[in-house]
Amino acid sequence: MKKYLSKIIFALIVVVFIICCCISAPITNAIGTLWSLLPPVVAIGLALITKEVYSSLFIGILTGGIIFAASSGTGFEGMFNAVVKDGMIANIADSYNVGILVFLVVLGTIVVMMNRAGGSRAYGEWAAEHIKSRKGAGIATFLLGALIFVDDYFNCLTVGSVMRPITDKHKISRAKLAYLIDATAAPICIIAPISSWAAAVAGTVDGVNGIQLFVDTIPYNLYALLTIIMVIFIALSDTDFGPMKLHETNAVNGDIFTTKNTAYPPDDKPEHSKGKVIDLILPVLILIFMCVLGMVYTGGLFGGADLITAFSECDASYGLALGSLGALIIVIIYFIARRVLSFTSCMDSIVAGFKQMVPAILILCFAWTLKTMTSMLEAGPYVSGLVESAQAVQILLPLILFVVAIGLSFATGTSWGTFGILIPIVTGVFSADLASTAETGIIPEMVIICISACLAGAVCGDHCSPISDTTIMASTGAQCDHVNHVSTQLPYAFTVAGVCAVGYLISGFIQNVFVVLGISAALMLAVLFTVKALTKKKKA
Repeated sequence: MKKYLSKIIFALIVVVFIICCCISAPITNAIGTLWSLLPPVVAIGLALITKEVYSSLFIGILTGGIIFAASSGTGFEGMFNAVVKDGMIANIADSYNVGILVFLVVLGTIVVMMNRAGGSRAYGEWAAEHIKSRKGAGIATFLLGALIFVDDYFNCLTVGSVMRPITDKHKISRAKLAYLIDATAAPICIIAPISSWAAAVAGTVDGVNGIQLFVDTIPYNLYALLTIIMVIFIALSDTDFGPMKLHETNAVNGDIFTTKNTAYPPDDKPEHSKGKVIDLILPVLILIFMCVLGMVYTGGLFGGADLITAFSECDASYGLALGSLGALIIVIIYFIARRVLSFTSCMDSIVAGFKQMVPAILILCFAWTLKTMTSMLEAGPYVSGLVESAQAVQILLPLILFVVAIGLSFATGTSWGTFGILIPIVTGVFSADLASTAETGIIPEMVIICISACLAGAVCGDHCSPISDTTIMASTGAQCDHVNHVSTQLPYAFTVAGVCAVGYLISGFIQNVFVVLGISAALMLAVLFTVKALTKKKKA
């Protein structure tokens, strides 16, 4: 009975959700209603229960197509058009998405070349001499993630490729590595003023200095700050709970995957022993430099714009694709000049790199299509309407916005789309307060708190969602089974989210950053020390 309990619970949840949908509106009038959230509920639930992500996402997509066809009255033809033409084909043909796919393939190629040149092996040997423990490996992963704050996609894949040999050496599970990567991707980027995320946030608010507003939200971005506290605590104390505990126990005993990991092929073995640490470090530095250069180039840096403006107006997808392709050319020339790889081997690495990224590409394409289904069903406007109805309770608005942002980001898999929907609502609610900002230059504290709550909730939902780009990238970077990553990360993310909810509840009454952040950090540490004590007690 226990074996089927989770499936029974999921079936009951879906049935109850469908009943609620039917009560709220008939399926023939589903667009812009509760029905719009059913496709991601089906996809996410199936993925967590069946442990099979491809079929789960596809079933979620079909669910969205059926609802859209029933609501628009277009029948089977409408369903096929929604799923295939407007969903899969449109997303694969989208220039922004193609830029991300190009970046993925190029990064996979560079990683393969670093492995074949012996750079990864040499770096692993160097790290073995300097990183002596599991704690050291965990902290090193966190620090590298914190240093690469420019873009979350770039962060996930680079940190994963560099740290995998080290965490494997110290018997850290791939699920734990994926969590460390994911927790230092979006949570770091959302508090970094020079990043693609800062640019996205700055562009959502009219009438105020976007970068100034972004900087003001950083101390109130509780999810990002408390996640950093949690990562450092877990790495230093070697404390784990939930499904992660099993993965870590198995890793210590030699099984870093726990479940069969057939999605990702093993890393290529070095072609010879001439590889040095520089053969990993230099390509990574070249990639970082070229990607940053590509991003600011698309933002107009060489056309007269200053650095901050260039970041705020950059096209991250085009910039990453442009920069990574430039880096690939330089890295190929470098390896051939070093005589550690032949030209033929470099060209073969392109095919091998593509193969490395096939699982991530498949999941991303399905996830993008599912997001299109929720967009066609107008899930965003439906949720924004719910938020607008809560305007009367302004003192609870930070908490409400945080919870709603989590739900919307979790269901749609996009944090950028979430705060893009919610932040204009916040500015609309406080339009009278913002009117004086142009004269005084001072943004009202409650506006900053509410926007921070939107950003924190968006990152939290994105962090938890199996269909989030960043979550998929973290699995790819760690070469961890995607469902394993999601299921082990959820208890950690929900723990931080619970403390954040208390913090945002307090912020509605006490609009003081020192009080809110101080109480939230203290509560977070208290929870973590309690968890540590309980896990030790269970061991005893």
